[in-house]
Amino acid sequence: MTRQEEEGVLVYSSQSIWGIQLRTNGYGAFYERGKKKSPRNGFVYGIEFNEIKNPKEDKLPNGTGGFSFGNPYVYGKINNFYSVQLGFGGHRIMGQKGNKNGVAVSVVYKGGLSLGLLRPYYIQVEDNGTNKTIKYSPETDSLFKFGFIIGSGGLGMGWGEMKLKPGAFVKTGLRFDFGRYNEVVSGIEIGVSAEYYASEIPIMLYQNDQQFFYQGHIAFMFGRRK
Repeated sequence: MTRQEEEGVLVYSSQSIWGIQLRTNGYGAFYERGKKKSPRNGFVYGIEFNEIKNPKEDKLPNGTGGFSFGNPYVYGKINNFYSVQLGFGGHRIMGQKGNKNGVAVSVVYKGGLSLGLLRPYYIQVEDNGTNKTIKYSPETDSLFKFGFIIGSGGLGMGWGEMKLKPGAFVKTGLRFDFGRYNEVVSGIEIGVSAEYYASEIPIMLYQNDQQFFYQGHIAFMFGRRK
C-alpha cells in the first residue's frame, strides 16, 4: 500500500467528503460517504442542500422611488425554492495520479429522492401611509405588482409556511483530486444534474412555472479517507 501511494494510486477503504457547489441556477452544499469495492470502483451515498433560483431574478435597490428604506428585493419573486436530495450511486477512477504530485481523475454518478421546499417570499410595501409586510396572494396582487415596495421582508420570514414538493434527481460529474496524500480529499468536481418534481414550482411572476430543472455545477471538495 505504501508503494502504491508513492506511485500515486488512491488506496482506501472508505471516504467522507464535504463540499460546496456553485450551480448555473443557484448554489448548495453536500456531504457524501463512499466505500471502495475494487481498485477502480466504489459505492457512494449522500445528502445535499441547494437553493434554486429563476434566471430572471435581479435584486433591485431598496425603495422603488429611489430612496433607501429596507433591504434589496427581487421584483416579481413569490417563493424561495430549496431542494434536499438523498442519493446513491457509483464512483469510478478513470486515471490515477501517476505520482504524489499528480491529479487523479474519476467519474461519479448518483440519483435518488429530491424533496423540494417552497418558502413564501415576503416584501415590505407602503399602503395608504402604512408599512406592511406581505406575501403574494390574490388579495395582495396589486400591491405586490404595483405598490410602493420598500424592500424585502428579510430572511426570517416564511419558514413555518413551507410546502413540500416531492421529486427525483440524477447527477454526474468528473472529479479532479489533487490532494498530495491518500488520507486527504482535496479537489473539484465539474458536472451536470437534472431534477423533476411532481408539480410545477412557482418562483416568479410573469415566468413559466417549471417541473424540470437542468443545471451545471462546479464543486469544491474536501474530506478524509481511511
